[in-house]
Amino acid sequence: MTETDRLKEVVQTLRSEHGCPWDRKQTHVSLKPECIEEAAEVISGINILEETGDAGNLCEELGDLLLQVMFHAVIAEEEGLFTFDDVAKAASDKMVRRHPHVFAGVTYESDEALHDAWTEIKRQEKEGHEWYADYLPAAFQEAHELIDRAIARKGFTVSHQS
Repeated sequence: MTETDRLKEVVQTLRSEHGCPWDRKQTHVSLKPECIEEAAEVISGINILEETGDAGNLCEELGDLLLQVMFHAVIAEEEGLFTFDDVAKAASDKMVRRHPHVFAGVTYESDEALHDAWTEIKRQEKEGHEWYADYLPAAFQEAHELIDRAIARKGFTVSHQS
């Protein structure tokens, strides 16, 4: 059993009838605060690594963020939407598609040409779904509010620097 399989099993057990009541009642929506908080803690782990060379916190926080991804994937699987493997496949397929210079032997004359090709590939991927971007401003605002709540919950002072 891989560690990824073990993590999925742990989350499924937590959400099972004999699991944890808190974990069992979580939804995609209710987990938004945890997701944004864990992402911020990954940034903290990166900063710790950069300043001290200590990778332990980054490893732990990446694990917590992966737990959030697995939690959402398990909930989605319970709902018949998609699985963790679908998420991993989508990420792998996207990276392979967007990097033909690495995976398909395509060559570009310059970094600018490579960037232009990447932009065109991304545009083609989004074709027909351009409206998804309409949700981003509200999502950024919601993330901002969730971060402010996380800061307050951790006992820090909210201060916005530009």
